[in-house]
Amino acid sequence: MAYQAGGQRPAPRPVPESPEAQAYLQDYATLLEAVPFPSVVVDHRWDVVLTNNAFASLFRDVGPHPTAMPGDNFLRFVLFHPDAAGVLGEHESSWCLPMLAHFAAAVERHAHDHGLQAIRREIAQDPIMEAAYRQGLPHWLRAMGERAAARDGAVRPLLHPDPRWGATDCRVVDETPETLREMGYTRMTFVLRETRRERPRIRTARRTAAHLRVVPDT
Repeated sequence: MAYQAGGQRPAPRPVPESPEAQAYLQDYATLLEAVPFPSVVVDHRWDVVLTNNAFASLFRDVGPHPTAMPGDNFLRFVLFHPDAAGVLGEHESSWCLPMLAHFAAAVERHAHDHGLQAIRREIAQDPIMEAAYRQGLPHWLRAMGERAAARDGAVRPLLHPDPRWGATDCRVVDETPETLREMGYTRMTFVLRETRRERPRIRTARRTAAHLRVVPDT
């Protein structure tokens, strides 16, 4: 059974076996749908458990991808989907690097998790992403401080396809109640701001240079 609002995922993720936990998630999905801002519940691999319609609307123009759809695995979307920069403003510094920091911490906590190890192999197969993980991330954390990778409270740019929002900012709010946390899940809500930004020019093709802006020259 898939608990994702706004459409069925191609392959349902494992869900809690107990009827009580399943009932809780069903009721939580109803609560999530009442939230006007994009909201998502993920597990420790960033596999998506629940989303609301506002989340689906934010990513409605994203093209198909076999493994990196935002409603399937949010980490894979941020790192690997070619359309990610068209929705996530300042994609490299505001989204990729913080997510890589969270991923590195998850790998330390769950060293033998097959799902996380599969993502690590995909990172290693991409020279640009591997450079960001091994060189860019430590350099960025030294320059910006550990707080730059914090999830709760971070303000990050978004490019919403709805012209009512357009280029704006969101505050990422961790709204994980104790019951969800005990299940191993995390809920994030992107609280959209009405202050509009100047819409940046979005590259239509992925950068192929071997050097990232965040990787120091040697």
